[in-house]
Amino acid sequence: MIKNLGTRKLSRTGSHRRAMFSNMAASLLLHEKVETTLPKAKELVRVAERVITDAKNGRYVEVRRVIKDKAVYHKIFEVLAPRYKERPGGCTRILKLGMRRGDAAETALVKLV
Repeated sequence: MIKNLGTRKLSRTGSHRRAMFSNMAASLLLHEKVETTLPKAKELVRVAERVITDAKNGRYVEVRRVIKDKAVYHKIFEVLAPRYKERPGGCTRILKLGMRRGDAAETALVKLV
């Protein structure tokens, strides 16, 4: 019996999800905040936390698999990894913003702490 493996599908294919969260994580790490829907925000936190943890531990290849942009890649290792070196986790925060006007989707703001 196949069970759900712990991630939200968000009505997208696997390659679309990976690309979407790669782009969202890059935007989050570059601008240090991003506004999106609540289910996407909850999954984005998982991706971003893993990238920051890999950067803290010096895993360059694992970070490169998720983050494709060179400017973001350098910012992670030069600015963010030293900033969160002593922090054992919880580098992101989700703030609920309410309902979106067009389709009443619940929105959230994901910020770096």
